[in-house]
Amino acid sequence: MPTTPPRTALHLAATLLTATAALYITLVAFGNITDFGTNQQFVQHVLAMDTTFKDEDLMWRAITSKGLQDTAYVAIIVWETVAALVLIYGTWLWFRRDDSRARRFSTYGLLMLMLLFGAGFIAIGGEWFAMWQSGDWNGLDAATRVFLFSGIVLIVNHLPFGQGRQGDV
Repeated sequence: MPTTPPRTALHLAATLLTATAALYITLVAFGNITDFGTNQQFVQHVLAMDTTFKDEDLMWRAITSKGLQDTAYVAIIVWETVAALVLIYGTWLWFRRDDSRARRFSTYGLLMLMLLFGAGFIAIGGEWFAMWQSGDWNGLDAATRVFLFSGIVLIVNHLPFGQGRQGDV
C-alpha cells in the first residue's frame, strides 16, 4: 500500500504562501468588481496623465478616451480574476500533495501577478504613463510590493522538497 510522504516545512510554506497570493488577488479582483468606480478612477488618471508634470514631450502618450480607459480597466480585472482562479487551483493542488501540478499552476498564477504588477503597473503605468510623477495617483509602491512578494513565493515554490530524510526542511 503506497504511503504519502510526510509534509515538509518547505511544502507547507509553498502551500501557505501560494494561498496568501491567491487570497490577495481574489480580494483585489472582488473589490474591483464590486466597487468598480474606485480603481476605475485610478486607471483613468494614470492613462490620461492628468496629474503628471504635463511635459509636452511625454503627453502624446496620454490616453484620454474613456472607452479605451474602461477597456484597459476591464482587461485588468479579467486578468486578476483569472490569476486568482489559477492560484486557488494551485493552492488546492498543494493541499492535495500533487506537487508537480501544484508547482506548475502556482507558477502560472504567480507569473500572471508578476506580469500585471511588473510589466503593467511598474513599467507601463510607472514609466510609459509617468505615474511616478503623480502625487495623487501613484501606485508604484503597492505594485512593487506585490511584484516582490509574488517573486518570493515563486522562488519558494521552486525550491527542491526533501523526501522526508533526516535534515530535510
